[in-house]
Amino acid sequence: MSGTGNEQARKTAEGLAYSAGFGNEHSSEAVPGALPEGRNSPQRAPLGLYAEQLSGTAFTEPRHSNRRSWLYRIRPSAAHPQFTRTGNGHLASAPFTDAVPDPNRLRWNPLPEPAAGTDFLAGLWTLGGNGDVTQRTGMAVHLYAANASMTDRVFSDADGELLIVPERGGLLLRTEFGLLRAEPGHVALIPRGVRFRVELLDATARGYVCENYGQPFVLPELGPIGANGLANARDFLAPVAAYEDSDNTAGPVEVVNKFCGNLWTATCDHSPLDVVAWHGNLVPYVYDLRRFNVLGSISYDHPDPSIFTVLTSPSDTPGLAGVDFVVFAPRWLVGEDTFRPPYFHRNVMSEYMGLIEGAYDAKTAGEGGFVPGGGSLHNMMSAHGPDRDTFERASAAELKPQKVDDGLAFMFETRWPVTLTAQAAAADHLQTGYDGVWQGLQRHFRR
Repeated sequence: MSGTGNEQARKTAEGLAYSAGFGNEHSSEAVPGALPEGRNSPQRAPLGLYAEQLSGTAFTEPRHSNRRSWLYRIRPSAAHPQFTRTGNGHLASAPFTDAVPDPNRLRWNPLPEPAAGTDFLAGLWTLGGNGDVTQRTGMAVHLYAANASMTDRVFSDADGELLIVPERGGLLLRTEFGLLRAEPGHVALIPRGVRFRVELLDATARGYVCENYGQPFVLPELGPIGANGLANARDFLAPVAAYEDSDNTAGPVEVVNKFCGNLWTATCDHSPLDVVAWHGNLVPYVYDLRRFNVLGSISYDHPDPSIFTVLTSPSDTPGLAGVDFVVFAPRWLVGEDTFRPPYFHRNVMSEYMGLIEGAYDAKTAGEGGFVPGGGSLHNMMSAHGPDRDTFERASAAELKPQKVDDGLAFMFETRWPVTLTAQAAAADHLQTGYDGVWQGLQRHFRR
């Protein structure tokens, strides 16, 4: 997109309105009277629209977990020609079989700058994952780097929902439900199967994507925390209805569908983003990570990182997530007689960590270290923790109240090992010598 195009997208993004509340029954209409009253599918839908249900869960799942929305659109989604296979580019899906699961601790620099004209979809690059898309289990870690907006095409993912984590450059997400603005420090959640287009608000964009094949993300249970804390439901913002009318758009629109690990494409003579009104609880969201209400220890010891969970995808085992999304947001550290950075540990869960801005308090920053746009992978039971410099500094620090506000990091944590793609295992931006950050930890044992 040209500079003028970026300015137009940013101007559009600045004036957006939202509907608040995660899991709410939202409703919105771009034209008064477009939503039917008292029923979902009348004999003739208002304003000559088509009624269509989008189901993100089985019809018979329990009410508390059932997700669906009714869309009232200019043409039904069924009005498309046959899909044909197209190239996957650097996008891959589970099961990942082109490399063996690696127990080593791994770290990558940011993705290289893409070729000119690379949009969000073309800029997706898969690091790895687990599970099986055909069984709707597991997850994948992707990164993206783009310098152009998607034009005349939209994307939908039948394999899973997409949690988009911008690190550089803002995004304008045009979805079937309306528009969302996602800047660095925000996350956007696009439900399975929802069609959307990504426009850049800046010259370039870069970030991370968690593709969740399993149960949809929910807010974690709070247990003894009580009724409040962590991510507040009201801070998740859903779009309001905004539609594209094919009579006012030029040329055909390519619809790209990710299905069972492959990309398929069809060309429509109208925009599929033509939903004039909708209601339901299956909706996209944007969330500002700085709204996260951090809870922690006010006496001693560093709490387990689960206390920083924003969203979780439950599994069939209570308390065991298919994937958790965790954020390390600005917070105070006040623990007495406490080693304050994250402790050394081995975990049955596998952890991919990324950095949105600044530095992370357990890893050395700067060239060759843990930098924004980069990432680290600590697979199941791999020993990790603060690097040597961090350990020595924290062990000798004066324990006065300390504000940690110079970075914003996150983690995709998953119950199964993350198997790499071949491109991630052999990438030029894979750091060599990562194990060296723990070398030189001295023996301090005294009888």
